[in-house]
Amino acid sequence: MEEKIINILSNSNFESRKTTSKLMQLLTKKGFSPTTKFSNKAELTICVGGDGAFIKAVHKNNFSQIPHVGINTGHLGFFQEISPENMEKFVDDYIAGNYTVEELKLVGAEVFTKNKNYILIALNEIVLKAQHSKMIHTHVFVNRNHVEKFSGDGILVSTPSGSTAYNFSSGGAIVYPTLDVLQMTPISPVNSVAYRALPSPIIVPGNHVISLVPEKRYANSNLLLVDGTEYFFNNLKKINFRMSNKSIYRLVFSKDSYWDNLKSKFL
Repeated sequence: MEEKIINILSNSNFESRKTTSKLMQLLTKKGFSPTTKFSNKAELTICVGGDGAFIKAVHKNNFSQIPHVGINTGHLGFFQEISPENMEKFVDDYIAGNYTVEELKLVGAEVFTKNKNYILIALNEIVLKAQHSKMIHTHVFVNRNHVEKFSGDGILVSTPSGSTAYNFSSGGAIVYPTLDVLQMTPISPVNSVAYRALPSPIIVPGNHVISLVPEKRYANSNLLLVDGTEYFFNNLKKINFRMSNKSIYRLVFSKDSYWDNLKSKFL
């Protein structure tokens, strides 16, 4: 009989550890083989914690194609649909196949420096900022069309599923998670006699390329935030953002969970 492995990835807070322990007992009783060490042979990955735990698990396991689902022991999260008190119903629904599979698009950035290129991938967003809280000056292109010379705190490029995170806090639009688009949101754009920048976000089709070309004098003062993790690049020349050809998959048990989440989190 084939082993039915389920990954359980948890953050370290007390509530998450307690929930993980109960979940392991429940899954074992139902005939599964739960593991807290990531297995590539698993049929499901359960993330216990808040949205941060979900994002961390996705990155740590290199955007695995194993479907994910979240149990929320943190603040109200968009990726964490299941509450700990509903775990038994969740397992029964999973066994019965009472769920849909949602594809979550990822944003990719190709970073060009003087000597080397790098690829970065994010579930929520990638942000170009200047180091030491300085202002950044960068040219913005969409499909090689020059759109503006941006001056301000930064430019954020988000996925639809990331639109309710840092993007929303920066005045970006909420975009339904399954849409095939990228959103470029200015962070504190400067509008004065000396500088002009678009004050609102731009939503572009997923097959378009957003390019940021910092002015040469800022080539060594950049900061890239990839789902909150900081990266610095010497001699930065250009960044091309596009919808990644990678996706992750998430189980959804309630067709209304997104709208319920939206209302309870923001209203």
